[in-house]
Amino acid sequence: MEENSLNFLMDLLHTPSPSSLEMNIQRKWLDYIKPYADKIQTDEAGNAIAAINSDADFHILLAGHCDEIGFVVNRIDENGYIYLDKMGGINPKAAIGMKVEILGENSRLPGVIGVNAQHHGGMKDDFDVEDLFIDCGAKSKAEVIEHVQIGDLVVYRRQSELLMGRYLSGRGLDNRTGAFIIAEVLRRLSGKELNIGVYAVSTVNEETNMGGAYFAAAGLKPNCAIACDVTFATDYPSVDKRKHGDIRLDGGPVLAKGAPINRKMNQWLESAAKKLAMPIQYELTPRQTGTDADKMRVTGKGVPVSLVSLPLRYMHSPVETASIADIDAEIELLVEMISSLKGTESLKPLEID
Repeated sequence: MEENSLNFLMDLLHTPSPSSLEMNIQRKWLDYIKPYADKIQTDEAGNAIAAINSDADFHILLAGHCDEIGFVVNRIDENGYIYLDKMGGINPKAAIGMKVEILGENSRLPGVIGVNAQHHGGMKDDFDVEDLFIDCGAKSKAEVIEHVQIGDLVVYRRQSELLMGRYLSGRGLDNRTGAFIIAEVLRRLSGKELNIGVYAVSTVNEETNMGGAYFAAAGLKPNCAIACDVTFATDYPSVDKRKHGDIRLDGGPVLAKGAPINRKMNQWLESAAKKLAMPIQYELTPRQTGTDADKMRVTGKGVPVSLVSLPLRYMHSPVETASIADIDAEIELLVEMISSLKGTESLKPLEID
């Protein structure tokens, strides 16, 4: 990966972007992509949109959500301890003893997730998010509310890092890696002669309601769309591959197969992978994908969709881990596929003679 691109990715990962508070990361995303786009825009949901060859008759939408899971403040007790609810599917068991940052309206407040000492019995086996609390060093509720309000969002204070120079580990790789990938695809396509138009959309709210994806597809009305997200790697101890499949880091991008996925689009992706001699992996999404693809598919008259995912270890934890090689491969795959389209392709799985 080019140094400038890696720096951009790290900048995204170090920018707090819990669902509903994505404005800062969207500004950085737009600043990066602006030199390569014909036009950039935002919408009422908070999506950041960049386009090239926008006058073409045929358009593809690439969606990568920029929001991350987090917590939200729901109560402050009289002693200044702060209690939480979930903002997205965050795992409360991973929070024990973690450093956090409360994203106040006018300031950021550091704190720690308190943990009952093992000498005093430790954490109960069935604890949940309501059992968590933040200790920010305050002595009273009055001291806390000078900085924190009910509804303020909370993220882990966890900086991303490279492991053995090949794997990227940190919080919120789901799915700021996707927002990065679509920006890089647009950047690399910007110097090519294309037959189709491309919208890259850094979407919001995927972790909570997928409303950003709906706004994007409904507003842009693309001919087809690809969600670029993450999926569960199963190449580490304790995962039952018989139940969850065999998805590996460094195994290449993962294509979804199932009822929501347009077969023609998967064929285009497979042809591109074959041309590149690139390994690809598969996951099953029989009913729904659980990604932005589901919302984009049901906008307007319907949008044919596909899903290309990055293998990810330790999903929804502070140490999500992915392969730099897989990120590069996904970018290369999408660039090759989009470059090969003529803009006259049919997306109908069934043609009538």
